Amino acid sequence: MKSIKKTIAVILAAVVLAAVSAPLLTSCGSDGAVTLNVYNWGEYISDGSEDSFDTNAEFEKWYFENYGKKVKVNYTTYASNEDMYAKLKSGAVKYDIIVPSDYMIELMIEEDMLEEINFANIPNYRYIADEYRGLFYDPDDKYSVPYTYGMVGIIYNTSMVEGTPESWNLMWDENYRGKILNFNNPRDAFGTAMYRLGIDVNTTSHADWDAAYEALKEQKPLVQSYVMDEVFNKMKGASAAIAPYYAGDFLTMYGDNEDLAFYYPKEGTNVFVDAVCIPKGTQHKDIAEAYINFLLSEEPAVANAEYIGYASPNTLVRESEDYAEAMNEMHPDAYNILYPDNVDFLATYYQNLSNETRDYMNSRWEDLKIESSVGGGIYITSAVILVLLAIWAGANAIKKKYRARFYE
Repeated sequence: MKSIKKTIAVILAAVVLAAVSAPLLTSCGSDGAVTLNVYNWGEYISDGSEDSFDTNAEFEKWYFENYGKKVKVNYTTYASNEDMYAKLKSGAVKYDIIVPSDYMIELMIEEDMLEEINFANIPNYRYIADEYRGLFYDPDDKYSVPYTYGMVGIIYNTSMVEGTPESWNLMWDENYRGKILNFNNPRDAFGTAMYRLGIDVNTTSHADWDAAYEALKEQKPLVQSYVMDEVFNKMKGASAAIAPYYAGDFLTMYGDNEDLAFYYPKEGTNVFVDAVCIPKGTQHKDIAEAYINFLLSEEPAVANAEYIGYASPNTLVRESEDYAEAMNEMHPDAYNILYPDNVDFLATYYQNLSNETRDYMNSRWEDLKIESSVGGGIYITSAVILVLLAIWAGANAIKKKYRARFYE
């Protein structure tokens, strides 16, 4: 019976996988339309919901009007750079457009996973601001086109936190024990400690990683929990008072809780860039380049920036009065939060770490988590022992009482 169930499970899994993968492996639809497979973060494009601009549908119309050919965008999403990388690395499916972050682009270039872009097919690239060209992950601007960028700051609840904080030290403040959140991933969590200590976040020194580990270990008793997406409900619902997170996401949270405020710590912070790339082996490179060029044109660029809430490297967006007005409707200081004057001071990028450094970081992160588990385990074990002792004592008392009655 077990073997039959296992066989059925395998067959069902294969059917589901085929159903999911089939659209990604199909070049043309039944109506002769070419399928363009776009793989992006969730909630990372204006999709027509709530009367917003439908980027993919409008591209399909635009492409037919300009090239006389039908294109169907097959749009799927991923939750992390690592998920996207693993999917492409497996070779199981093919994509034509992806939107990785800076450090992942650097890694994918090293591993020859990206196509060189023909910028002659992307005249709208001229709208990308100079400061977002030639960055460390693609210094010759061959493989990527910046899509969004953003910075990490500290979100805090003004009804729960006193004064006007300006430092990473807030996350180590004993006064807010049990009300502090931190990232639930090693790179960002270690980053909070490194910025506070003045350590290069791209360091290869074990001593530096150890120092950051000790700072996180010191902070741990103050931390309510390590979070990613859970930060939204915790901060909006005021179950936590302090959290490091992205500026664009703060604007989203503020819409549900106007007690929230945001600042960039004076010691500096992380800046990320997400960029559009074409994976190696695409069968539709020319259409993919047309898609990128369309994204850079004014209407989709402004619509996507408004929808996502992150900063845009596109000068058409930054010069749009309608965009500035829309952002400031979200928060009275939204535009200055997304585009701070001191961005050069704050601009520190996470670069791709060597395998050795990444492994050491992960081991120190596990040490931090294990220590927590061990600490919790001690309390649990102690409680179990006390319960067992109580049961033993009770049983022993009953036994003695029974024996006393027996010998009366």
